[in-house]
Amino acid sequence: MDVVLEISTKNYTDDLLNLKKAMSHMESLLGCYNGYVLSEPTTNFGWTFFKIAFKPDLQHGIETKFADMIGKYGWGKPEEKFGKFMSDYLNTKGCNVKVKSTS
Repeated sequence: MDVVLEISTKNYTDDLLNLKKAMSHMESLLGCYNGYVLSEPTTNFGWTFFKIAFKPDLQHGIETKFADMIGKYGWGKPEEKFGKFMSDYLNTKGCNVKVKSTS
């Protein structure tokens, strides 16, 4: 399962920087580098939307290391639980974003 999440923000510049810092921290923690790809942003009604696609190594590392935390999201498909975990993770790292699973 390759997870692609849609990120929504009202402050693209700041949140993109915080997202990159948070993902860099996650990659360092797991020893997986270049583990995600960001799409080009689109803007609509004051919101900026872009997607983050996880490469298999990073995704598997997150799912393995944080399996107990991801498992606590009691409902939904595995990719939805992963999306909720990433939403909480990004928000704790200062990203004021909304995260939605596109799968």
